[in-house]
Amino acid sequence: MSAVADEARVAAVGSYHLLDAPRPVVLDELTRLASSVFETSMSTVTLVGADRQWFAGSTGMPSSGGPIDTSFCGVVVDRRVPLIVQDALSHPVFRTWENVVGAPGIRFYAGVPLVDEDGFTLGTMCVLDDRPGEVGDRRLEMLHTMAGQAAGHLAAIRNRLLLTEVGDELSRAISREEDFVATVSHELRTPVTTIQGYLELLVDNEEMAPYRKMIEPIQRNGERLVRMVDHLLAGTRPAGTPLPLLRAETDLITVAEAAMAACRAAAGQREVALRLEITGGEGPFPVPGDFTRLSQAAEHLVRNAVLFSPAGSAVRVRVGEMGLDVIDHGAGIPADELPHVIERFYRGRFAREQAVPGVGLGLSIAQRILRAHDGELTLESEGSGKGTTARMVVIS
Repeated sequence: MSAVADEARVAAVGSYHLLDAPRPVVLDELTRLASSVFETSMSTVTLVGADRQWFAGSTGMPSSGGPIDTSFCGVVVDRRVPLIVQDALSHPVFRTWENVVGAPGIRFYAGVPLVDEDGFTLGTMCVLDDRPGEVGDRRLEMLHTMAGQAAGHLAAIRNRLLLTEVGDELSRAISREEDFVATVSHELRTPVTTIQGYLELLVDNEEMAPYRKMIEPIQRNGERLVRMVDHLLAGTRPAGTPLPLLRAETDLITVAEAAMAACRAAAGQREVALRLEITGGEGPFPVPGDFTRLSQAAEHLVRNAVLFSPAGSAVRVRVGEMGLDVIDHGAGIPADELPHVIERFYRGRFAREQAVPGVGLGLSIAQRILRAHDGELTLESEGSGKGTTARMVVIS
């Protein structure tokens, strides 16, 4: 019997109550991180049922799921091993599938099994693209890390659901907030994501080459709008609501790599180099933390450094036993502003005068993530024009 149709496995998938339900925000955030790291247009956390698949987390996919008979994720579940497809159009089996020859035009696929704490293969953590690609050993290891994070978040979601059913008020409060954020995120992000998808198709169309100079600014501003929505949702959560975390052994080098990958496009546009430095040995540097959240915190610090750095300069991301530092040689922070820059919606004089993109929430979000880890965020700057060092420390 096919592993996909195994009754115990299918029952395990159903126990999470996520089929046809709003996508958990944390899983959407994980897929956005995966797409950034792998530089793909699509990523999903996929739950595979008996006859269909459902995207519990999704970035870039035009649908919420699909049939099993043309499911790359179904193949992973059936075989219980990773699947790498460099070019689906040249594959003897996949080249005729509807999702390959038609929308969303899958060419590249990399997926690893999503295994829960009871040993059931629920689905996959995967990245996809409409162009051929490949995955090295290091990237495949990162995808396994993300699959472990997804499985842990699913377990936490199910546990909160069980607690809510027995009347735990804290779990109810967290669930209410997550439902609200998921709904708002869907209503605001989905239309923009759809527009972005069609713009990518236009960019890839040779007949639209004369119009690319007009299309590319629309793409950039669409991405900026998505980031702004994400910041507002993350930065305006009620102060008393705990930030759900999945604490597991997390390597700070991997966190740094993920954050840099997420900021590479912005750095390229501003002609700012990103450099990773390892101090105190080759690593790894393990900390007990939530990989997705810590990567988000580091991303905010790297993105801030890029935005405030002049063209031709470099942003250094230094990882060691003491934590993760982001060092730039840009605008710096005046002494009178330094105590306030982490406050929500605070924008300094340079940001206002130079119209630096942002709403003043990045550092506040990073601080909240670090505090939830019993860690800390510190900023050092010698003043205007002398650069800034941002340090994030997670208590081991």
